[in-house]
Amino acid sequence: MPPGTRIASAAYAVPARQVEFIADITAADAYGRPVVSQAIFDRLLSIVHAARKFIVLDYFLFNDQRATAADAPAPQRELSRQLRDALIERRRAEPALQVLFITDPINEFSGGAPSSTFGALRGAGVDIAVTDLGRLRDSSFLYSSLWRLTLGWWAGSGTGRGWLPNPRASGPRQITLRSALQLANFKANHRRTVIADDGHGGLVGIIGSFDPHDVSSAYSNVAAKVSGAVLEPLLASELAIARFSGWSGTLGPAEGPPPKVAARRDDRTALISIVTEGAVRDALLEHIDATVNGDSIDIAMSTISDRALIESLLAANTRGVGVRLILDPKTAALGDTRSSLPNGAVASELATASNGAIHLRWYRTHGEEFHSKLVMIFSAERLWSTLGSADLTRRALEDYDLTANVTIEVARGTPLALQMSDYFETLWSNRALLGIEYSADFGVYADSSQSSYWLYRLMESTGLVGF
Repeated sequence: MPPGTRIASAAYAVPARQVEFIADITAADAYGRPVVSQAIFDRLLSIVHAARKFIVLDYFLFNDQRATAADAPAPQRELSRQLRDALIERRRAEPALQVLFITDPINEFSGGAPSSTFGALRGAGVDIAVTDLGRLRDSSFLYSSLWRLTLGWWAGSGTGRGWLPNPRASGPRQITLRSALQLANFKANHRRTVIADDGHGGLVGIIGSFDPHDVSSAYSNVAAKVSGAVLEPLLASELAIARFSGWSGTLGPAEGPPPKVAARRDDRTALISIVTEGAVRDALLEHIDATVNGDSIDIAMSTISDRALIESLLAANTRGVGVRLILDPKTAALGDTRSSLPNGAVASELATASNGAIHLRWYRTHGEEFHSKLVMIFSAERLWSTLGSADLTRRALEDYDLTANVTIEVARGTPLALQMSDYFETLWSNRALLGIEYSADFGVYADSSQSSYWLYRLMESTGLVGF
């Protein structure tokens, strides 16, 4: 991995009341009418409006591209325009404010669809750092070897008139050859973070699964708003990504040795740390493997496919640990009818291998995605959790894509722990009025066919697929 990535910070002790869990939830009532409760973007705007010295944003998707499917649902909110306008307005109000926006090349289809949003931000003095994905490891070793040796040399810059069909569910209907060949490497900067000064000399940030992306405006997501020195390692990592992607500026507080942290466990303190890329996997395996009889694990996840995590969950179940998962069905995102891979095959494996002891449900999507990425592990007295941009997949957890998570450990009786637990129980048990059903029984989307299972295993191991 490039320098500055794959970080695992120390645990920082902060008052639990200073950590905010935020959930975006989209569902439908008994008549099919959308019921939307979302707050992450508004918290992001509040951070932008309060900043006086600097703002660093790193989002995978940041564009106003529309879904390519004719029957795709309309965006609920023009997130990209609103964030663009907020950043420009804040720069005008605070001319000394430094703003750095790190993002993935997919927003311009590797040069094949230039972004007017980026142009407007650059014109307002915002630095745009498009991540150099060539610095990342190759998840698709078969194709990427061919790309590095041959295709990448003559495919051109990606600019020009598109003529190939766009394989993605949003964006231009036609893309250039360079864009198509670049996309097939299956690499991405999947981080979704914002860090800024809080206007009073401190740091504040949001880490989650949310993108300021119009098509994603109705997605269900989770995030955590945190503040203080715990964000310093993440800020340093974000600046490292910008620098290996061509940015040469300076920003933020002066870099120095990390402060010494007294990590103590009590009923009023939350222990917070930052983990990125493969360090997310290390933290998950460490805490899942440490569970004992009577503990429980609750997972709300967009995608699961990583073999080490699957085996760890099965082993925990044999020790008497309760395991529940709510998964996205992978069947109706962006108006595109897709296979349920990998979730359908993995869910069936977990249910079968545990003789039904591992319980699974599917989130009821209605054209949007269940995009949350949350793992909670409950012991008798404590809750350890991690959330952010990392799916439980090979690309996200084995040092291929860029991802960022926060880990939170609190006493089970704190309001924060109760809020996070209540979020999961509401979705699991369909605790709602108006006939809302957040989740469906396991059998609705289960896929127990051997062909699907071995296809998923082949795709996961070779990297010849995007999950």
